[in-house]
Amino acid sequence: MTDADARTTWLLVDGENIDATLGGSILNRRPQPDERPRWDRLTAFAARTWGQPARGVFFLNASAGIPMSFVQALKAMDYIVVPLSGVADEKIVDIAIQRTLQAFADRPGDVILASHDGDFLDDLAALIDGERRVGVVGFSEFRNIGFASIPGLHKFDLEYDARVFDAPLPRIRVIPIEEFDPTVFLGLGG
Repeated sequence: MTDADARTTWLLVDGENIDATLGGSILNRRPQPDERPRWDRLTAFAARTWGQPARGVFFLNASAGIPMSFVQALKAMDYIVVPLSGVADEKIVDIAIQRTLQAFADRPGDVILASHDGDFLDDLAALIDGERRVGVVGFSEFRNIGFASIPGLHKFDLEYDARVFDAPLPRIRVIPIEEFDPTVFLGLGG
């Protein structure tokens, strides 16, 4: 087995951030169960993207208790679930993800972070070394602008690239001209 065969893509999910962006900025309400991301599709996307096994790590704030049915569903999808607690003013999920990104500095593996949060810019940039592939996935229009300034960072969209939703979301998207299909906008089918 070569080093390339043994590589893994680590998918780190900032569930709070993705959920808050989906509900607060895209839907303008709490997402219904059928409007939430299909987390198994995100892991499959991570594996397909770089052609190697992917392991999902889902960080969640469990200060008010563990949402057991959600945790059990994630575990059934082979996610490593990291329930965290802390005081109200601590960004415990961010702290845990930052520590995890820092831990990868001395370990092999490619990394994709599911978040829009600029708190991770320095830690992601530090992982880009010419050998390791590092990416961020989220809703492109809500991604912290600092991600654009990190050379070598791969950027993916949850809906358009990873295709983790069952139905189109009500988003306004800048369309590259080579992808423009007027029949979609005219309701004529495509």
